[in-house]
Amino acid sequence: MTASEVQRGSSTLDAAHPNTAQTSAYLPGRRLRPSAKVLPEHARNHNRALVLQTLYGAGAMSRADVSRETGLTRVTVSDLVAELITDGLIAERGQREGVRPGKPATLIDIDREAHQIIGLDLSDYSDFHGAVMNLDGEILERIDVALEGATGERAVEKVLALTERLLQASTRPVLGIGIASPGVVDLAGIVHSAPNLGWHDLELQRRVADASGCPVIVSNDANAAVLAEHGFGHAESDLMLVRIGHGVGAGLLLGGIAIYGSRFAAGEIGHVTVGTDGGPLCACGKTACLEAWVAIPRLEAEIQAIRADSADDDAAAARIDQLLRDAGERLGIALAPVVGALDLSQIVLSGPEELLDGALAQATVETLRNRTMAEFHGDLTLRLTTLGQDIVLRGAAVMVLSGQLGVS
Repeated sequence: MTASEVQRGSSTLDAAHPNTAQTSAYLPGRRLRPSAKVLPEHARNHNRALVLQTLYGAGAMSRADVSRETGLTRVTVSDLVAELITDGLIAERGQREGVRPGKPATLIDIDREAHQIIGLDLSDYSDFHGAVMNLDGEILERIDVALEGATGERAVEKVLALTERLLQASTRPVLGIGIASPGVVDLAGIVHSAPNLGWHDLELQRRVADASGCPVIVSNDANAAVLAEHGFGHAESDLMLVRIGHGVGAGLLLGGIAIYGSRFAAGEIGHVTVGTDGGPLCACGKTACLEAWVAIPRLEAEIQAIRADSADDDAAAARIDQLLRDAGERLGIALAPVVGALDLSQIVLSGPEELLDGALAQATVETLRNRTMAEFHGDLTLRLTTLGQDIVLRGAAVMVLSGQLGVS
């Protein structure tokens, strides 16, 4: 199926959801997952999302089951299901097996193979990553494009070229395109600042939507990652995800609501200075920024230097362990006020497991517990994501699901 055929195939959805609209749950102050009825003036879109969320989470069930789960009347459910079948979002799955009195119920479910999602992860310093995914966030096709030091308009051209290749690789109508970018990104998909890519006030969402003809949502990469952890990693509704890579950023969920901040810079913790005892010089010009302590390139360079400098493997291992503990302590110093202020119970780390798991994570937990009230935060848990290096791509899928259908 060609890109133009894919786009034409999604015309029913496109008419209901404009290319650059941020619809449904992907809005500030809106819960990611609808859970109850609302006022009549808001009811239809909300109830539509409520039906879709119920099926997305539970799988195939009857219309009567959906009515009981949602609290909606059977007439309302039947009307919404008929509309969603017409839109190609729900399909009937045959009759329920088993012996029950009366006529066997017809099961319905999200038509998970009817549409596909395109996701782009622009946060890597060496490559742009893209994938075609199904509605369950499973990667069907993966395409990477070498960044080759491109910045500014050259980097935008690489995004557009990668998007076109992904559209050509799609085999179903495209529900939407989710793009996770580094830097400060607002809800209109404008990248206000991404210094490593040379982007300032770039209307990335509009550029990709105009070129592709598809609905597009753009967000910060750490915000995308926290959506993935919530949607596919079964995380709690109160969550901070700290993404450690070329830089350091965090995504926040409170009560199932994504937190962006008044200037869309919530979670930009990489250039918070930690401690008053000095530390490494950061690329921004300050001393002892969190990024200078824990960014992966810095840790890898230090580890390589230690191994080259030491003839004793045990001595080198001890120095590397201390390096990672120092980094974990600084991360804990930065996170402790956030944990205390927001009463968080869970923090998830995303990054190379070989560096984050072990001494770094242990020192982070110890520092957090030493710097917060044990009475309230003694059961704080810190763990690595279970979604691996694809967490941002899968977060891009959640952005589309939430923005277009109101589900996650």
